[in-house]
Amino acid sequence: MNPLSCLRGVRQVEWLRRMNDALSYMEDNLDGEVSIEKAAQLACCSQYHFQRMFSYIIGVTLSEYLRRRKITKAALDLQSGDKVIDVALRYGYDSPTAFNRAFQAIHGISPRAAQKPDTVLKAFPPVSFQIIIKGVTEMDYRIMEKEGFRIVGIRVKIGTDVEENAKIIMPFWVEASEKGLLEPIIDLINGEPTGLLGVCVDTAGDGGYYHICAVTDKPVPENMFEVNIPKHTWAIFSGNGKPSTIAGLFHRIYSEWQPTSGYEWAANVDMEVYLDDDPDDMKYEIWMPVVKKT
Repeated sequence: MNPLSCLRGVRQVEWLRRMNDALSYMEDNLDGEVSIEKAAQLACCSQYHFQRMFSYIIGVTLSEYLRRRKITKAALDLQSGDKVIDVALRYGYDSPTAFNRAFQAIHGISPRAAQKPDTVLKAFPPVSFQIIIKGVTEMDYRIMEKEGFRIVGIRVKIGTDVEENAKIIMPFWVEASEKGLLEPIIDLINGEPTGLLGVCVDTAGDGGYYHICAVTDKPVPENMFEVNIPKHTWAIFSGNGKPSTIAGLFHRIYSEWQPTSGYEWAANVDMEVYLDDDPDDMKYEIWMPVVKKT
């Protein structure tokens, strides 16, 4: 057996164990307080990357997944004869009204109606991470250590929901282009990586800001912002295609590359580097800060 393949298999099994430990913890605490910080610790990554990884791999945000699981279990409790107010409090709802609204959004009926015999309800089972053997598709990447650098540009507030962020970020680019805000940023470029950048920086664990920016040492223009990115080792992934393909590359980074790479995420930041402006087949890179696993 190829020693490298064996090592990758061991890494993937360890990654699966950690992710499933995080899932088990959340499942065991649905009727109490689920700490995302604790779940991320079990997964051996930050809250930022844990929530992003979950969204890209599972296809639903972590908060929505937890909501569905809680309401699924709540329906079972109601059918077992528990009172609505008790079930609402058990799953973290401070009022019957809030619980009723959440319950109807999932099941299409009220909690009281769910207590009646022969009522049709929806069930969202718990997810688990498994090893799936796929056809081999190459992924181009390189590892590079880079000194700290400074970015300057415009920004917009984002959250931890990947799908909702897409609804914010794409219009943000369109608006910046239509208002002529990209040209002044391009004029600032005088450092590496060269080109227009899309940079997510999260320092508070709430999603942070998405910046359209450039690497520069020039003064900060009015109505722009600066961020100093510290020295990191970066995993740099190459891609091309329409802007919609970027999400697919992020999915592969989280689900295929990182579990077997021997690297962990090092900081709550990631960058998109746009190497040209062809809207149909643009060339781009995704930069992720990493640290070698000990």
